[in-house]
Amino acid sequence: MGKVTVLALRVVLALGLAGSLFVQAVMVPLLAIDLDEDFNQDVADVRVPIIVIVLLGILTVQVAMVCVWRLLTMVRRGTVFSHGAFRYVDIVFGAIAAASLLMFALGVVLAPGETVAPGIVLLIGGAAGLIAGVALVVAVLRMLLAQAVDRDAEAQHLQSELDEVI
Repeated sequence: MGKVTVLALRVVLALGLAGSLFVQAVMVPLLAIDLDEDFNQDVADVRVPIIVIVLLGILTVQVAMVCVWRLLTMVRRGTVFSHGAFRYVDIVFGAIAAASLLMFALGVVLAPGETVAPGIVLLIGGAAGLIAGVALVVAVLRMLLAQAVDRDAEAQHLQSELDEVI
């Protein structure tokens, strides 16, 4: 991976983290106020679960971004094909899976009552399914990383045997 690509991804991650912190600090409290003032009793009853789900969802994104940053550091150092990378990949998988469950929970919270249209709840369920699909893609990429680590270890072993022969 080139230096420009790593730098560009780090800029995107830094902007994403800054934006998510802004959303947590400014936008979520405004959402809480809006849910308290502007809607009928059906939404006011689920105000706290909605806010908790949104905050936890933002946290899952932040955790994934920090882990990707750490993986980028490993790429830059040339140590990404090691067992240390699995910890970060597993955390990213867990964060994405948790985000999927949170999206599904949001749909469950919004489903009862007449305030939210059934189509919106269906779209939220579809989004939960798509997020779960991303988690499965990360699981496949983890398997590919495992194969690459095994091949790297095998290549190092063969290189050491060849060095002994020479």
